[in-house]
Amino acid sequence: MSAKTALTKKDEAIINHLVQTGMSKNMAKTLVVLSEGKETISVVIEGITALRQPEVSIVMQDLRVKKWVKKRDIKKEGKGRPVHAYILAMPFTKIIEAIDKEEEKKIKDIKTNMDKLKKLVK
Repeated sequence: MSAKTALTKKDEAIINHLVQTGMSKNMAKTLVVLSEGKETISVVIEGITALRQPEVSIVMQDLRVKKWVKKRDIKKEGKGRPVHAYILAMPFTKIIEAIDKEEEKKIKDIKTNMDKLKKLVK
């Protein structure tokens, strides 16, 4: 399970840079918590990020759609909902590379659009 108990200044800086790419702050915080590569249960993520359970669930659904996170249900003894544990599906550096590719495509698309606009107003 995660050894992280709180966000560090470095974590906050990474979160801020991820948010600059257009990522939601909730997703950025969650990714940083999981960035160590250790399986982490949702209640721990909630505690570290100060997010509520529904917010973590929404982020995790989005991260699973991107195939960046895997989910495992841990059955509790007795009644009640299972506990959800999450782990990155790939190294954090690979996720950063994927974000970098997305950002490069945005830059290229903006440049192409501006070039077309300039040709139209000549």
